Amino acid sequence: MGFLDALFGRSKPVKPDLDQLFAVPSAALTLEAASGFRPTGLGSVCFAAVEGGAFADVQTQVRELLDADTARGGVPVEVSQDSYGYTWLLARHTPEEIADLVNDLHAVNSELEANGFGPQLLCSIVAFRNPAGQSLGLVYLYKRGTFYPFAPMPGGGEKRNSPVELQAKGLLTNDLRVEQDLSRWFPVWGAPGLTD
Repeated sequence: MGFLDALFGRSKPVKPDLDQLFAVPSAALTLEAASGFRPTGLGSVCFAAVEGGAFADVQTQVRELLDADTARGGVPVEVSQDSYGYTWLLARHTPEEIADLVNDLHAVNSELEANGFGPQLLCSIVAFRNPAGQSLGLVYLYKRGTFYPFAPMPGGGEKRNSPVELQAKGLLTNDLRVEQDLSRWFPVWGAPGLTD
């Protein structure tokens, strides 16, 4: 950081560390043991699509990569667009295959990043649910290199279960790089896989 950056209070952005995603299976064990949240087998990646052939080619490569095991009984990746125009890729595995799910999410992020589309990546989410039906998403913020918990209240609507989020934050600080700035804990209403 330069002198002027220090003087004006600017900081360098955190470089994304996609390998942080590989800590999710360990965090899943912590969540299940301490609070009953189990993986659902669903995970998604959100990005801002851009116009052009190069991006369309990369998006096709990513889908082909994730759909490679459909001939052996795997479930094809689902693509959707939210009301803000962001594109979501949803991967499905069995709840026991959380490592495979994380590998898929890492592959999507890596492929987009390697082809110069890292700035379009927004977040990745791994979904959990407890026996009471409460959903919890571990959200990885690509541009921050951190995670935060997002727990929409059961039954629909746009309300968060803040006590569950704060409990998850406390449980996961030894497993994940948790985002400390709570103002960055953005709600991801209607994220594919989180409410399925």
